[in-house]
Amino acid sequence: MKPPERTSAAALENHLPGKLVAASSGRPWKDLLVQIFSRQQLQEPILVPAVPEPLIVWILSGTAVVEEREFGGSWQAHRVTVGDFFLTTSPTPYELRWKVAGPQPFEVMHLYLGLPIFTRAIKDVFKRDGGIPRLREVSGETDKALSLLLEQLRSELTSRRTPSLLFVQGIAQSLAVHLVRTYTDSNAKGRDQRGGLPAFKLRKATDFLESHLDDEFSLGRLANEAGMSEFHFCRLFKKTTGFAPSRYFIRMRMEKARRLLRETTKSVIDVGLDVGYSSPSHFAQIFRREVGVVPSHYRARL
Repeated sequence: MKPPERTSAAALENHLPGKLVAASSGRPWKDLLVQIFSRQQLQEPILVPAVPEPLIVWILSGTAVVEEREFGGSWQAHRVTVGDFFLTTSPTPYELRWKVAGPQPFEVMHLYLGLPIFTRAIKDVFKRDGGIPRLREVSGETDKALSLLLEQLRSELTSRRTPSLLFVQGIAQSLAVHLVRTYTDSNAKGRDQRGGLPAFKLRKATDFLESHLDDEFSLGRLANEAGMSEFHFCRLFKKTTGFAPSRYFIRMRMEKARRLLRETTKSVIDVGLDVGYSSPSHFAQIFRREVGVVPSHYRARL
């Protein structure tokens, strides 16, 4: 059975190999989920479903090379060790693999903050009500202030004492404020997102593309979904994602095709039809250009 493209924070553990060591539960952890996992030494590529809440993955033990990529792009490698973290906010599934270096067990902590906590943090930081600003992606970095807060939650989770509602909720709120202050796009160092698509319009556009992968690409329909002219939509979409809308659409098609080839027994022709290619030769040509091999060879290598 293929993994879903989206799942809940609590259900994500079902799609990631490893042993669940500890998990938060009960009233003190309202709007907050903390889990500790022991991961295996070597993990082949897996597809990670998107979740609504931002995910923090904090390295507790071990050293590993973690690689991730989206839409069949190039693998991005990060050598991580104790104290490093990932912040993932991707609205679409992505691929992940890792290899542990050395004898130490590879243990990580997952943390999800619920939307109500972020809403209060936004009101405090920006002095307004409104939607959650988009947090930037972070891979394999270190943040001492973040680590101090995460360590307090880890200790509260694993201690023999009964977790304190006031303490846990206070740390969770402090963590949300720190994320909003430090990792919103407007504060991202070296990335100027001013003038790009608002997050809700980007999500609306990518959701529309995802639900119409078997249709012909139409810039007009896509721009209409965002309530913009074709010219302005195309310019802002590329500024935000780094890709022209048509190019992004092809990459989404190829990601779905690769997933179908991996996880189903459908014929190559049927896979091509599912992602909008009525001509098998055209599908093979595009697949080879994007992935590096023709569909039949891709499946044979699995």
